[in-house]
Amino acid sequence: MGFAMTNNCTEMVRTSPLVAELDDAQRDVLAELITCRGLADGETLIREGEVSNELHVIAAGGLAVTRDTGNGDWVVLHVLRPRDMAGELGFLDDQEHSATLRAMGPTQVFSLRRDKLEGLLATQPMIVYRVMRAVVREVHGILRRMNIQYVELTNYITKQHGRY
Repeated sequence: MGFAMTNNCTEMVRTSPLVAELDDAQRDVLAELITCRGLADGETLIREGEVSNELHVIAAGGLAVTRDTGNGDWVVLHVLRPRDMAGELGFLDDQEHSATLRAMGPTQVFSLRRDKLEGLLATQPMIVYRVMRAVVREVHGILRRMNIQYVELTNYITKQHGRY
């Protein structure tokens, strides 16, 4: 499925936060391991409850982070935009995904499988180290935003005495 790819994805690999600490030669090595693909509007990239060892970075378009409400409907929790990573926790720990990611309009992503990155350990350990630093930095940013939102929500509820 999906739509025609453009050079946007290739350029995005070279300018992504995932490769921010890599030099040009290291970026070229990593680019050989990357898969670029297009998703059509509404197409699923990651399904809640599944396990995947792929890390995705949005090159163009957007992904809705959704959860099943239990009655066949789903609710949008967050929207991921270009340069955002997706699937980073599953990439790190092989656990089930906690949400489904659906394309919002035509969307391009590039993906990296963990086993391909691990294949560089013997010959290019610095690439692996720097890519993993980028992934951890992304997860840390998400945790920081969630903590801020938690404090804001707690303040709102307590200052409103539970009236909302």
